Amino acid sequence: MGFVLDTAGKLLARYLQKEVPGSEPFTSSDPERLRNLLQEGDVLLIEGNNRIAGIIKYLTQSTWSHSALYVGPIDGAVEPNGEPHVLIEAYVGEGVITAPLSKYDTYHTRVCRPIGLSFEDRNTVCRYAINRIGFGYDTKNIIDLLRYLFPLPVPARWRRRMLALGSGDPTKIICSALIAQAFGAVRYPILPRITRAGNRQARREILYIRDSSLYTPRDFDISPYFEIIKPTIEYGFDYTKLHWADTPKPPREVAAEDDPFPERIFEGAEGAPALRIAVDGELATLVPANENAAARVSEAAE
Repeated sequence: MGFVLDTAGKLLARYLQKEVPGSEPFTSSDPERLRNLLQEGDVLLIEGNNRIAGIIKYLTQSTWSHSALYVGPIDGAVEPNGEPHVLIEAYVGEGVITAPLSKYDTYHTRVCRPIGLSFEDRNTVCRYAINRIGFGYDTKNIIDLLRYLFPLPVPARWRRRMLALGSGDPTKIICSALIAQAFGAVRYPILPRITRAGNRQARREILYIRDSSLYTPRDFDISPYFEIIKPTIEYGFDYTKLHWADTPKPPREVAAEDDPFPERIFEGAEGAPALRIAVDGELATLVPANENAAARVSEAAE
């Protein structure tokens, strides 16, 4: 029976991994900037474009459907062109695998960096993930995969629990559980459950680690303990140097280097005569306040 379920699970996983036709990322990071920016221990969030990605995004109400841990070059794991594998991820149907950064060059991604994590703990997090390369995805739990085939309306309070379904086999990894376990090994918080204890004078927060199977990619995005790193901003962003293809050239008065307005156009108030209100019966008019100016106006009128 176990063999049948495992085989059926693999077939389902293969179906769920197929990309949705016509799906393309709204925006993607510059691959070279992203490569130079990443540090060991960074979490890379990915907006996937396959069938399972759409359901995960619905269940988590988030842009992100997948996550990977950046650990730097992994010994013995390289592409045929010599590019090293630097990511560790738990993928549906494949389990815990390594991957090159170029795998996600055309995807919408986000970098989440743990704040203040020491060098030793950063090393431990990466080593924890590396030691789990080869762990499988839980394809024997057929319900775990079947739920992705029926995107029915699900109450918000049940969505996270649905993603956590599984057999609980410690050698089987699902979704972001691998990364959550790696940070849990050094007691680094992601979205812990917090209770407050003590009185007003000595109030303190007590943190409880959540079950790793309850974590999703969006949790790293909204966690107060992870910094969002954007390559475009980190390397300097100047909006004035952008070249827009779908807008007309700016008006002449904006683009010209010289002053488009006649000299002293805004200084007319200084040279103009002062005015006063003259009342003649029921008629009120503005006339020069200076008598000499008034006389000149009168002569000009004649």
